[in-house]
Amino acid sequence: MTSRTVGVRPAGVDGFVSSPARGRDGMSVRAGTVAGMHVVERGSGTPLVLFHGFGVDHRLLLPLDAAVQSAGGWRRLYIDLPGHGGSPAGEVASAEDVVVAVETELRDRVGDEPFAVLGNSFGGMIARRVAHDFRHRMLGLATIAGVFIANHADRTLPDRTVLVEDPSVLDELGEIAPQYAEMAVIQSRENARAFLEHAHPGLASADPTAAERISERYALAVEPEDASPAPFTQPALFITGRQDPVVGYHDAWARMEHYPRATFAALDAAGHNVHLDRSAVAQALVADWLARVSTS
Repeated sequence: MTSRTVGVRPAGVDGFVSSPARGRDGMSVRAGTVAGMHVVERGSGTPLVLFHGFGVDHRLLLPLDAAVQSAGGWRRLYIDLPGHGGSPAGEVASAEDVVVAVETELRDRVGDEPFAVLGNSFGGMIARRVAHDFRHRMLGLATIAGVFIANHADRTLPDRTVLVEDPSVLDELGEIAPQYAEMAVIQSRENARAFLEHAHPGLASADPTAAERISERYALAVEPEDASPAPFTQPALFITGRQDPVVGYHDAWARMEHYPRATFAALDAAGHNVHLDRSAVAQALVADWLARVSTS
C-alpha cells in the first residue's frame, strides 16, 4: 500500500488561485482551488474520492480504508475540504465555493479518468453534487450520514437517543466528553477510542472563522437531483443511522426513486458517526458497493 500527502501549485497573493476551465458543453466556467489543499492518497488504480463532513477532516473516513484496500484496485484520495484539516480556507465562503474548489482539485488530480465518490455528512452533499456534475464519467456514488436537506429546521429527524450510557467512559474523556456524548448512541470505550482517533483531531483543527462563514451559506443553489433530474443509474449506496439526530434517515430515503441502482441502509444503534458506531456493517456495505461499481 502506498500513502502520500500532497498539495497543489503555489497560490496568488490572496491565497486563492483562479483559472479558466471548460465545462462539459465546452463553454468557459469559473474554476478555483484553495492553495495548498491537503489530499492524502493511498493505493493505485481507479480513483475513489472521499469527502469528510463539516468541522472534521479526512481522518474521520480512514476507518473505511481497510475495506477499500481489500476490494483492490482503488486509488483513494482523501480530501480535506477548505478550512478543514490541512486545507486553508482561502476565499471560500459557501457550499457552492466548496464545490468550485474541490471540482478544480479533481480536474488537476483525476483529469479525464472515470472515478467514484464517497462523502460523509456535509461531504455527502458535496459528493452528490460532484457525482451529478461529472455524471458522464462517474462510476458510483456513496454517502454516509449524508446531508440531503441543508436547512436543519427542515430535516425530518428522530429524537435524540442514547441506547447505552457509560458514565465511566465520559469521566475518562475529561473535557472532550461533551463532544463525544453529543454524537454517541452507544457509549463504550471502543467507540470512544474511535472518536478520539478519527473525529476529534479534525474537530480540534478546523478553522472556526471559515466554518462560520460557510455555515451562513451552507446550502447548494439547487439540489443535484433537481438540477439533473434524470435518474442516476450508476451503483449507489446511502448509509444512514436510525438514531442520527443530525441528518436522520428519512430525507435520504425520500430520494430513492432518483437512484434505481442504490442500496439504502438505516442502521440501528447508530448515530451521525454511523461508520464508527457500526463499523463492520458499514465496511461490508462499502465493500459491496465497490464490487457493484467494479462489475458495472
